Amino acid sequence: MSLNEQRASIERAHPTLSISEQCAVLGLSRSTLYYKPREAKEEDLRIMRLMDEFYLEDPTRGTRRLRDELIDVGVKIGRDKVRTLMRRMHIACVYRRPRTTVIDKARYKHPYLLKGLKIERAHQVWAIDMTYIPMRGGYMYMCAIIDVWSRYIVGWSVSNTMDADWVCSVVRDAVRTHGTPEMINSDQGSQFTSDEYQKLFRAGAVCEGVRISMDGKGRAIDNVFIERFWRTLKHDHIYLRPPEDGVDLCRTCAQFIHFYNHRRKHSSIGKVPPVKRLALAA
Repeated sequence: MSLNEQRASIERAHPTLSISEQCAVLGLSRSTLYYKPREAKEEDLRIMRLMDEFYLEDPTRGTRRLRDELIDVGVKIGRDKVRTLMRRMHIACVYRRPRTTVIDKARYKHPYLLKGLKIERAHQVWAIDMTYIPMRGGYMYMCAIIDVWSRYIVGWSVSNTMDADWVCSVVRDAVRTHGTPEMINSDQGSQFTSDEYQKLFRAGAVCEGVRISMDGKGRAIDNVFIERFWRTLKHDHIYLRPPEDGVDLCRTCAQFIHFYNHRRKHSSIGKVPPVKRLALAA
């Protein structure tokens, strides 16, 4: 079970088991049960919004360069604070190529299969990723899947956490709606190297037969198609009309993605919206 499911299964008025005993059975720490996340400080939210813009502009900026950029716009901040906020936003400095001397402890790693691959049909390759989404009074995370050939967003969801179960649910929903792709590409984030995600591709599972591709560690352009979608979403929509809360975020993202899929023309696919490109495969 996910952490949220474990917490929800605790019965505070259980007739025979105390809360401590229930936590022990579930392998859940009592401190985790009682923990209530604090709301982000308004100044932190302002800084994170600036960092998000700087990161989209140039993802090769590390803690030093981001700190310097923030100082240039009047923010007094140190590298440790920048590093903390980067972790909270789920962003990391992108390097030109993998640093092969650094050991990646991810249990499940797969090669990058898109290099030199000619993508010539719908559902040949899907790309999946997550990003930080700012709101007026906080932030959430968004997971989306794009069909690389048509640029059609086949699945998406927003959440206040980044657990693997959430990512898996986005994949399952996309498969139920559009069928299985031949290949799905992601980065090497913990959600994609988790047991839960890998189980989706095993025999008898929803994505049986789908090949897994993963970006090289620290590569900037391996998942370029979904990265371009994040840039379009944020610069053309989120930054111009920041959502008030999670409900407003879901509504505005649904509206934008419908426009992106059905109305927005893409020069790279013949100046047609993704839905028309997708229809060519029917």
